[in-house]
Amino acid sequence: MDFMKSLDASAAGLNAQRIRMNLISHNLANVSTTRTAEGGPYKRKDALFETVEPPADFRQALRNRMDTYLKQVQVTEIREDRRPPIRKFDPAHPDADESGFVAMPNINVVEEMVNMMSASRSYEANVTAVKTTKDMAVTALEIGR
Repeated sequence: MDFMKSLDASAAGLNAQRIRMNLISHNLANVSTTRTAEGGPYKRKDALFETVEPPADFRQALRNRMDTYLKQVQVTEIREDRRPPIRKFDPAHPDADESGFVAMPNINVVEEMVNMMSASRSYEANVTAVKTTKDMAVTALEIGR
């Protein structure tokens, strides 16, 4: 394994966690949004991560098999939550139906905060991996002096 492969894996992880944190912040910002352009309340969004598939080329596939412990992650899909909206009784709300109920986004603030902490820790771990890789490269260059 070389330094660049390690940096590429860490960079892919940083990018994936950045996308995840952006989605979480959108979810938290829209916790009370009852009307969207698509109609209805805001729907919670979440990122789906997958590892990068090995290439079809035999030589590259053989190299990747030698580095099976090092995989890159990428966001393959951004999914909308399929849970139904929460019905809240508020007859004074402008989006209330005839019965006085308002369809609110099904977003749990505590769940979103836990997801944000998890994404933040993963982001920090990737930053630490980049720093460690950089320190190893500098040390290797100093050995050659």
